[in-house]
Amino acid sequence: MSRTRYALVGAGHRAQMYVDAITTTYAGRAELVAVCEPNPVRAAVYVDLAVSRGADRPAVGGPDDLERLIGDHDVDRVIICSRDDTHAEMIVRALRAGADVVVEKPLTIDAERAAAIEQAVAETGRRVVLTFNYRYAPRNSTLRQVIRDGRIGQVTSIDFSWMLDTQHGADYFRRWHREKEHSGGLLVHKSSHHFDLVNWWIGQRPRRVFASGGLRFYGAENAAARSLGERPARGTHDGERDPFELDLRGDARLEALYLQAESHDGYLRDRDVFGAGISIEDNLALVVDYDGGATLSYSLNAHAPWEGYRVAVNGTEGRAELEVIERGAVLVGDGLHPVVDPSATDAGDASSLRPVGERLILQRHWSEAVEVPIEGGGEAHGGGDVLLLEDVFAGPVDDPLGRPADWTDGVRSIAVGIAGNRSLETGTPIRVADLGVQLLADHG
Repeated sequence: MSRTRYALVGAGHRAQMYVDAITTTYAGRAELVAVCEPNPVRAAVYVDLAVSRGADRPAVGGPDDLERLIGDHDVDRVIICSRDDTHAEMIVRALRAGADVVVEKPLTIDAERAAAIEQAVAETGRRVVLTFNYRYAPRNSTLRQVIRDGRIGQVTSIDFSWMLDTQHGADYFRRWHREKEHSGGLLVHKSSHHFDLVNWWIGQRPRRVFASGGLRFYGAENAAARSLGERPARGTHDGERDPFELDLRGDARLEALYLQAESHDGYLRDRDVFGAGISIEDNLALVVDYDGGATLSYSLNAHAPWEGYRVAVNGTEGRAELEVIERGAVLVGDGLHPVVDPSATDAGDASSLRPVGERLILQRHWSEAVEVPIEGGGEAHGGGDVLLLEDVFAGPVDDPLGRPADWTDGVRSIAVGIAGNRSLETGTPIRVADLGVQLLADHG
């Protein structure tokens, strides 16, 4: 069996999942033949990793070399893990150079670039796969099954709250994600996962979005208002550090990918979360109307003391409630971000008050509540990464839950965030059909 030939675009932290899969589990099916990355130190990390596992040395080039790499090395598929605002350009160029694409969420960050992808797909007829790993998490798949089976009837509304804690949430305010021009803000970069889940769970398309929110915790102005005092520009320094600082020397992988690479491009991975120049929001709330009549009430908090989410789906015959606690607390102690041990059981311990875990409750009208079993899970992204990679590299099989996603799912997920950003700017509701993407206009 011939192996599929892959090029990797963007050699940051997230790329490791794909390189690991290609060079281990799927080495008989896949081959990494090229790495397209402007920073030579970061590129070398993955080239050396591939070689250390017995693979041939991949070719290396910068973004301007993408078409040459695809042509010279007979690339079948390009995996894009570069910065969000570069996704559209790299997708379009890869498609037109003759390769299919696998892209990390979000598809892109604005409507204009989404329209460019739509045009390139129409012109080339090539495939664009979106890696929505949250669809594959057993807890989310189980909720999809409950709704699909009609156990709560026709969906009328969804209440969805997502909490990012001061370990995970803070990290978006250290790196390039803190600049909306590069990430589209959390409504696009992070929440596209959540909006995709809702679109997929209920089988409806977003129609209108109204948003409210702001930068209320992180950033220089908030630090000054809370009298936090003088702060270092970055977390990697000698001396005392507070829990919001990230010292890249404390993680060998981050040190290799970023600290040792920063002299080539000046990119700092460990900026102060209370520094100047942050243009994204850390508290957000949306109301989204769907074409099937449902309404979503959504909120995101990026500085919560615990991490997880709660979603309740109301229907004409009952209600389903999913609660997921991914981390019960972030505690200060040894290391930068030590977390509570979920196995601890001491009285008064935070882990016993908010245990890590998940629970799905179904309650139909005129009936007692019952717990719906969730089979599997417990690994990265709730067990979703392993199942996602199987679909990406072994090929999707017929899936009654429809978990594999393509560029159309990507457009519909970012449509909510893009419309939300416009609503934040204008203070008005935004119709998704008015965003300027034909796919959305056709179903607006």
